[in-house]
Amino acid sequence: MKQPDTALLHAFADGQLDAPEHTDVAKWLATHPEAAAEVAGWKAQSAAMHDAYDATLDEAVPARLLAATRNGAPASAGSRWSMAAAIGWLAIGLVGGFMAGRNTDSTPTAQLPLPLARQAAIAHAVYAPEVRHPVEVGADQRDHLLGWLSKRLGHPIVAPALEALGYQLVGGRLLSGESGPGALLMYEDASGERLTLFVSADTDDSATAFRFAEHDKVNVFYWVDAGYGYALSGTLPRERLLAVATAVYRALNP
Repeated sequence: MKQPDTALLHAFADGQLDAPEHTDVAKWLATHPEAAAEVAGWKAQSAAMHDAYDATLDEAVPARLLAATRNGAPASAGSRWSMAAAIGWLAIGLVGGFMAGRNTDSTPTAQLPLPLARQAAIAHAVYAPEVRHPVEVGADQRDHLLGWLSKRLGHPIVAPALEALGYQLVGGRLLSGESGPGALLMYEDASGERLTLFVSADTDDSATAFRFAEHDKVNVFYWVDAGYGYALSGTLPRERLLAVATAVYRALNP
């Protein structure tokens, strides 16, 4: 088949195609790995959204919200159900917009607004290729590593579990960031592909959205949360790295 357009690929990712069309697109993706990786990233984002927010629709609607929608008028059981559904979908829509803002904001390579992205990319470029000394403390001393880094940064450092995505923790090291000490955690998959998660204090509240940057062939997704900056770096294509960054964000914000 000819190259599918973006709308058709999104429909494939969302499971909205009939069987013959789904098969045709699947065959095309099998011979186009970059497009397949992008579609996989969309599927991962969709799964993350459903896992995190589908339960909202099953929750009881607070009485104060029902009262606000009725404006003092009595409501039938049917209208209460409609209002609850509407409120639930509104909540999911708002959350979806928030996550879309996190996941699609793009930062040009030539101008990185935060030192965070540049520091993370440089740290990845320096330590990821190391064979003998990629980390200071290995994953076999995980508790010691996280306790030490948490103490030095004055902030709890968590190593997200990424085994489901094929990545194992290698270990980590202490770095110097522009706002004080920083922590670098390194992950590796079975092929030897490495990703690094950089954490440091950051006072720039304007970067709370998920942002993307590329520096010297290293891709970075970064964000700020509660005064600390987080940056996931690697040489993976953007959509594949986004899928991992989404998993990291969810692990840090359960």
